[in-house]
Amino acid sequence: MLWFGLGAPSAIANPPHQSAPHQSPTLSALLLNPQRLQQALDQQNIVGAIRQVELGWKTQYEEYYQGKLTSQLVEVADMARALERLHRITGQKTALVYAIPTPKALELVVVFPGTRPIHKRVTAANREALGQLARSFRLGIIDPNSPSQAYLKPGQQLYSWIMTPIESELQAQGIDTLIFCLGTRLRSLPLAALHDGKQFLVEKYNLAIIPAFNLLDSSPSQLQNAQVLAMGASEFRNLPPLPAVPIELATITEQLWQGKALLNQDFTPQRLKAERNAQPFSIVHLATHAEFSPGSIHDSYIQFWNSRVSPDQFRDLELRVPAVQLLVLSACRTALDPQAELGFAGSAVMSGSKATLASLWAVSDAGTLVLMTEFYRQLRSAPIKAAALRQAQLTMLHQQVRLATNPAIQTQRTAELPPPLASQRHAVLSHPYYWAGFTLVGNPW
Repeated sequence: MLWFGLGAPSAIANPPHQSAPHQSPTLSALLLNPQRLQQALDQQNIVGAIRQVELGWKTQYEEYYQGKLTSQLVEVADMARALERLHRITGQKTALVYAIPTPKALELVVVFPGTRPIHKRVTAANREALGQLARSFRLGIIDPNSPSQAYLKPGQQLYSWIMTPIESELQAQGIDTLIFCLGTRLRSLPLAALHDGKQFLVEKYNLAIIPAFNLLDSSPSQLQNAQVLAMGASEFRNLPPLPAVPIELATITEQLWQGKALLNQDFTPQRLKAERNAQPFSIVHLATHAEFSPGSIHDSYIQFWNSRVSPDQFRDLELRVPAVQLLVLSACRTALDPQAELGFAGSAVMSGSKATLASLWAVSDAGTLVLMTEFYRQLRSAPIKAAALRQAQLTMLHQQVRLATNPAIQTQRTAELPPPLASQRHAVLSHPYYWAGFTLVGNPW
């Protein structure tokens, strides 16, 4: 079936059937043939190469989630027209960047609004070198006490491989938003912290990642007058407490947005569905432990008060009809593993939401609270969701906001901070550990 159009329904045609517990999926090594891809690119058949990538990666996600995700096929010319139309609607000019690691090189393909795509090959960035550098880069960031060189040096090398070859074309086209479609070992890369020697990537562009364009609902979000259902837990039986959650939920629903907050015992899948049946909340905010783990899809989860929901059960949350414009997982973490990456990058598709905002690692309570409240404050006026996330990250990077000075948190709430948070009231949150892991997955508009 050939499908394209803004305002289209969710990409999932037939949600996967639940499989037997603890059955680990085997990812086929032949989903995307590097030799065939290279041959197409050598022949300057960029359209054919993109089709190979889209079909190969769609199949990879379907193997991981053990079911059919979509039967649509959006051709490259239609992608370019979609980006052009979204530019007219949103005022933001978006480019789609494929970063495809192969054994011999990194293949970069960029689709621009209303014009022909381009291809660049980076032979120094073979799959092994790229994977090692990406791991070093992430490990340098996830320690908040690490010196800047621990992440700047690998971040600059990655920038020179991923961004430098295409940057002149991006600038010539006036691009301000990048959506990345990434291959294995790159899907858990904190793109916002790539560095050109002077600036982080987030200082230049709005950013998002997608699993594949054919798995994307590209219609612009409708967030005006949207209601948020903010749910979460501060206490857990077998997991660390999240003492900032009550303040996070109350601040979002009372100070920043219209909505409803439900905490602890009220935070159940049944209550979520009941609330959505009574009122179609367009934003669902879940402040709880969530993890995308190595191995079986059943090892990954969102923790509710009384149960865990694995990614293949996300559809049971009934977020698809009416479609949730944004699902926020504010205490998420993702392992550095190919299968965990698939769970993270496919989260929006499986949940039925247009986009998911989640973190690649477990950020401190103070950092999460500041980022989340800043994001909602920016979302009130930002042209697109990705711009709101970028502005929130920049306020932290440039030390414009701390827990004690966050305008979204009222004075009386700051005075009520529990001891673990009170000690971080004046903590500096400019290190990439605090902001670079938060990633918008899916529709950035």
